[in-house]
Amino acid sequence: MLGISIVFLIITYIVVQGTRASMAWRKAAAEGDTKVIRDILEDAVSAWRSTKRPKEVPPDVWRGVQSMQVVEVGAGFVRVSCQAEGEYKLVNGRWVETANPLQEGMGITVRALDMLLYELPHFKPGRVQIDAYTSFREAEGAGRACILSVSATREEARAVDWEEWTPAQIVEALDGRYSLGDSGQPLPIEVAEPKAPESESVEAPPAAAKR
Repeated sequence: MLGISIVFLIITYIVVQGTRASMAWRKAAAEGDTKVIRDILEDAVSAWRSTKRPKEVPPDVWRGVQSMQVVEVGAGFVRVSCQAEGEYKLVNGRWVETANPLQEGMGITVRALDMLLYELPHFKPGRVQIDAYTSFREAEGAGRACILSVSATREEARAVDWEEWTPAQIVEALDGRYSLGDSGQPLPIEVAEPKAPESESVEAPPAAAKR
């Protein structure tokens, strides 16, 4: 009985400490502590990279989600970038493009928006921006450029039918920015440079309260 009681007390202590840590992180993030917000976002992005693909998500979309990189954070705001390369299939000995980078980027963006708005632990951003990049081959070599940028507030996201609308419809509803060439190929677009990080005005949770 003594052993059982000790184990129970240890488990209770761990649960209480975990609850305190979660509350501290939520409080700090809600107060606009950008260091805590960045830590939360980095932890989530890192965890998604090692998470098994959900059955309902196409492989190319999940690869793009797992390519997410944190670009910028602010009080109530997060911005990430992702990679979209298009999809190809071998048909009669020839590689045929079945989805161009923009189509793939829309699918990735919509899935990432959903995750960042509703699945981040300890923090609910008021606005999320996602910039989708692809590779371009030029005379001087290969390079990367943004082909799609979507920014959405929580209020705008509530007006979207995430279950029934296609990624293209959701991107259009959220006024996503992209450009197409004469043959329908995606073209590079300009995106704003990240703002310089501001000095932390809010203290992070004490070390004992961190995860």
